[in-house]
Amino acid sequence: MTSDITGPFGRALCAMITPFTASGDLDLDAARRRATDLVADGCDGLVLSGTTGESPTTTDEEKTALLRAVREAVGGSVPLVAGVGSADTRHTVRLAQEAEAAGADGLLVVTPYYSRPPQAAVQAHFLRVAEATGIGLMLYDIPGRTGTRIEPATLLRLAEHPRVVAVKDCSYDLLAATQVMTRTSLAYYSGCEELNLPLYALGGAGYVSTVANVIPRRMRAVLDAFDAGDTTGAARLNGLNAPLVEAMMAGGLPGTVTVKALLDAGPVREPLQPADRGTVDGLRAVYEELLAATA
Repeated sequence: MTSDITGPFGRALCAMITPFTASGDLDLDAARRRATDLVADGCDGLVLSGTTGESPTTTDEEKTALLRAVREAVGGSVPLVAGVGSADTRHTVRLAQEAEAAGADGLLVVTPYYSRPPQAAVQAHFLRVAEATGIGLMLYDIPGRTGTRIEPATLLRLAEHPRVVAVKDCSYDLLAATQVMTRTSLAYYSGCEELNLPLYALGGAGYVSTVANVIPRRMRAVLDAFDAGDTTGAARLNGLNAPLVEAMMAGGLPGTVTVKALLDAGPVREPLQPADRGTVDGLRAVYEELLAATA
């Protein structure tokens, strides 16, 4: 792993899509190419088999094969974080152990969804995974999808475990994030592109971005400008990216669909459906405007 990686898993992380062939099978060759390109374009960490990676519709075997293929492609140049979340604690533990054996540097573990467990059960779930593996956990707090938030008090307790090292934050609560970051060593990664810069300015570690599949260098440039002390420039670059972020992430379609539409990167798996022609044309128009503005 390169020595200039910051944070436990890097700073500019891409939530990578999972490529499929025209017939719907896992396309490992395309995954290798995609991962290599993303690293070359400035991503210093990759998250595999997250929501953007269509984890709900890939099998356990496919998740492991994807991780092994990407590890082979990028070697040890960047950290790989494997999504292992499920609504079943035993299944999550098994996925976590398989990911560790396949070469993951970290584990993205989402709050158990649908059953809406109380906070004591949420805490127990994460600790079971932490105790079953030897690599760091990034807790995924996205109550809009799971129905259950990881409450700040729960995060404070979980932070005491040495392998609970990071949070992917989609709670839209900057005050709570600030309070937890102030009181713990947890590395906070923005999981919502519109909050990448605000959270980073408050002490966050970086981002896990779906949009980075499409504009990895432009997403990273915002943080680079901020780190260089050019806060005005960071805000300007962030503003230039905002129309594409809105088009991709707030237009009513999952980010997986919009990424694959823009990249012409093959099919999505049902129940997802591909973007229609009008949507694709609209996305491309916004993308071309961004390229022209930053040429």
